[in-house]
Amino acid sequence: MAARNMRAWIKSLVGAVGPNRLVRRDAAQGRLGATAPTLLLALAVYCAPLVQAASPFDDSAKSAHAMLTRLCDDFGGRLTGSAANRGALDRLAAELRALGLQPEIVPFTMPGWERGADEVGLVAPFARPLRVAALAYTQPHAAFEAAVVGIGAGRAEDYPADVRGKVVLLDSSTALPAREFSNLAAERGAKGMLFINREGGGQLLARTGSFVGEALRLPVYSLAQEEGRWMQRLLGRGEPVRVRMETRSRCREVSTANLVLRLPGRSPDRIVVGAHFDSWDLGQGALDNGLGTAQLFALASALRGRELARTVELHWFNGEEQGLWGSRHAAATLGGAPVVAMINLDMVGVPIAVNALGDESLVPALERWNTGRGEAKLQLGVQNINWFGSDHTPYQLAGVRTITFNAPIPRESVRYYHDLADTIDKLPEQIVVDSTAVIGDLVLALGDDRELSAFRRGPADTEKLFTMFGLERRMRATGYWPFPSR
Repeated sequence: MAARNMRAWIKSLVGAVGPNRLVRRDAAQGRLGATAPTLLLALAVYCAPLVQAASPFDDSAKSAHAMLTRLCDDFGGRLTGSAANRGALDRLAAELRALGLQPEIVPFTMPGWERGADEVGLVAPFARPLRVAALAYTQPHAAFEAAVVGIGAGRAEDYPADVRGKVVLLDSSTALPAREFSNLAAERGAKGMLFINREGGGQLLARTGSFVGEALRLPVYSLAQEEGRWMQRLLGRGEPVRVRMETRSRCREVSTANLVLRLPGRSPDRIVVGAHFDSWDLGQGALDNGLGTAQLFALASALRGRELARTVELHWFNGEEQGLWGSRHAAATLGGAPVVAMINLDMVGVPIAVNALGDESLVPALERWNTGRGEAKLQLGVQNINWFGSDHTPYQLAGVRTITFNAPIPRESVRYYHDLADTIDKLPEQIVVDSTAVIGDLVLALGDDRELSAFRRGPADTEKLFTMFGLERRMRATGYWPFPSR
């Protein structure tokens, strides 16, 4: 009997008397009626919280967290194109083979970037090394010194009259994409840029400077918030501030690979579940996106040998951080494959909602799934909000319906993503266990849902998917808008 029906039945038996009084009365009479064993069991359920049955994914999720711990500690950050990334990918493939699975390494090339021994330091009003991290696609250049000038949020109207030959200081409040704010600075004649980090505590936001693999026209660095605010205060008092910059990081084409695992079902229609494997190099990439890497591993372990209604295809993508390169490659090679939906797992904590990412045709199926979860249904239900910038985007552009989750990670952990402190100790095992239980349940439900079939949108409907959520401007600014101008 379903838990919610059991509760209703118990209440009808107990009525207004209350469970304690009913048991005392029977005991005083020295007898137990024919229904007493059933009643006692029912009362135990009524009087105590329900113990949730273990998810079929729990043990696999615990093993996945242990696997991720080894991966993080043995290889560190997994910057695409690095030896650490390839070593970690080979290790992941070996771990899957040890489960009796046959993952496929799918190679591709992309515009890559490697971090060098960059140096940025304050030279006036005093000497001090600055805590910085170059944005990806920053190019090497000879050392130079230059005055610093503030540009606020980096819009055209925020610039002072003349920034030629200067290093501009960009506030963390900017809403502009990196490609846009760096190009504007270069057009104004700036020689370099310091971008104040949005998190305090000496943190640095490693990020890409270009979603399309372009070498940046000037060196751009993420700067610790405390040092950035310090420089702003000096400039606000009219104090001259000068810095020295020397960049050794460089752009280069890299050979890398995605990892793909196919779990065949009775139908060739497929559910694609993807997560990016790569990370930035400053920390271990445990949250972003070791979490997704572990969730996929848990799915692989739990679903192996299981009879599936539809084929499940698991993808560990590389190159996401620099510009979604791995998912671009995978989506471009889909051909006419019958895909029901693609689920993107990018920093998915414990879900409180499932998101159809703007595709109204998915909402009924997601509503059916969530309603069927009964008391375990997601707190905020089904959402339908598209957004840009993770591995679902290339699949959307290929006409595939996509899904993700509204699944916050606790603030005390998530604040460290992209930074030195994105390490495995920030990711409790229970987050992997609880999140995988929900993700796995949805994967199985989509496979079993006979009212849902493989589907592809046409180009016009795909364009509308982005314009109706106001994403065109940002995608154009990043160089990622594929539709013709109108």
